[in-house]
This record gives sequence, structure tokens and C-alpha cells, in this order.
Amino acid sequence: MNRVLFFKQAGKDMSADFTIRKNYRNDDCLRSSFNRLAEKTFNLNFENWYQNGFWNDDYNPYSVVMDGNVVSNVSVNRIDMMWGGEKKRLIQLGTVMTSEEYRGRGLIRTLMEEIERDYSGKCDGMFLFANDSVLDLYPRFGFQKADEYQYGKTVSNTSERSVINISMREKHNREVVMEAIRHNRSFYGFDMTDNIGLYMFYLSQFMEDNVYYSEKLKAYIAAQEDDDELFLHAVFAANPISLDEAIRAFGKSVRKVKLGFVPDKKEQYECSLLKEEDTTLFVKGKVLESFSDRKLLFPMLSRA
Repeated sequence: MNRVLFFKQAGKDMSADFTIRKNYRNDDCLRSSFNRLAEKTFNLNFENWYQNGFWNDDYNPYSVVMDGNVVSNVSVNRIDMMWGGEKKRLIQLGTVMTSEEYRGRGLIRTLMEEIERDYSGKCDGMFLFANDSVLDLYPRFGFQKADEYQYGKTVSNTSERSVINISMREKHNREVVMEAIRHNRSFYGFDMTDNIGLYMFYLSQFMEDNVYYSEKLKAYIAAQEDDDELFLHAVFAANPISLDEAIRAFGKSVRKVKLGFVPDKKEQYECSLLKEEDTTLFVKGKVLESFSDRKLLFPMLSRA
């Protein structure tokens, strides 16, 4: 869509030939401009994700464009979550950014209004993670702060290590992991589904050395290890296995486990309030009103 946007600067009403663009991932020029702004703002670049075929319709940047350049953006992530045996369509807003020279002109507000028009009544809820500098913005659009809770426990393993590390730099390994995600049997009480692209955003880039395979369990496991602590991000297996089996596969050196998701058997884990620096969760929609009371966590691999 094309429109003239108005803003105030130095006490004067001004206008400029800005346009709002969306669904433009196949436009090489705009995608490059989007990547430049994301790199400058967050040190992120989405080009490899696109070139590998993982950027699909589920991730849709809403951008203000001037003279062919992306100067402001709020991205929409469509995420289906299994919750209590039912699939819920959620919208995550992310990659919120504005070029320094265009800040203070209400461009993010304009994009938020556009997204509201497009998705009002078409999803079960929205959420986003905000930094401390914009905490006053999102309540204006009906968002409320919410708490997240993380699950973990102390373990005593006697098993020998049986997982092998697989490199996600290799195309074959990426393909078999994607197939495992497609046929995954959920182990979680609150689980992202049908969004391979978002999983691969992490597993093919920032965590390309953190994917393991267990031949015994026929499972692929995304995890990070720090001395005797295991951070379990995700388990993908077609047949039912317990999380304890996945943990034991990392061997007897593991003494503590933290989960990047909500386990299906929460009572077997210790639960603690998650505190992240410069990060506040905002939620909107009836389905998410009880999010904090239920002591939930958006899976770490669902965040964009």
C-alpha cells in the first residue's frame, strides 16, 4: 500500500513521501535494506535464512520505506501454539527498529496501527518482547505486561553419554532435522507447531553447533552445555520418549538442567520467575490473560 505519512518535528507538522511495505522478502533491494537496518540495530542479518529457503510467509516485515530504503519496521510472526490440546494462532511482533535519523516521528505507532487493522479478529492473541526504552508504548495498543517462568531441576545421571553432535552447516543434516520437526511428537505443555522456519532461524545460524542426535532414542536434541549444566532447548522425535531419557543421553557429567520450554509434567521440575535484562514480555488477547497465572514460558526457539 502507498500513503503519505505525517509526523511532527521541531514543533511543526511535516510530511514526507513514506510508504508502508509488507510481504516483500523476494524483493532483493528492500530485503537488503531491511538487513542493513537489522544489522545496524541488532547485529542481525536474515539473508542466509532467506537463501536457505527458511524465510516463508510466517515472517512478514511491516516496513516504512522512504526513497527505496527501509527506515522503520515491526515484523509479524505467525505462530501456532499447542495449548491444552488445542491449537492457538498467535502473532508475535519483533524486529522493532527505526533508523536513528527518523526516530521520534511516530513511525512505529503507524506500523502498529497497520498491523492492528490487518490482524484484529484474525488471531487468538499477540505478544512481544520489549526493551526498557519503549515500555510506555505498547500499553497504548492494549498490551499488558506478563511474567514468564522457567523450569529446571538437579539430576543424578549414571548413564554414559550417547548423543553425537551433528553440524547444521551441512545441508543433509539440516534436511533430516527439518523432517524430524515435521513429524515431532510434542513433549511440552505449551509448544510451537508448524513453524519450521522459525526453528531453523536458530538451528541453522546461532545454534548450528548445538544440535545432537541420539540413535537409541531416534531423537534430535537442541541443547547447550556449560560445565555440568545442560540447557535443553528442544527435543524432536516421532515416537514418545520422556525428557528424562533425553537428559540422560548427555551422560553423567550433567548435574543441572534448565528447559527452554514448558514441560508437559511441570510437577517434576522446579519453577522460578524468569528475569531477563532489558526485556519485558507484553501480551494481548483473552487467551493470554492467564499466561502468568499458569506459569508459562514462550519457547526460547520461538522468539524472533
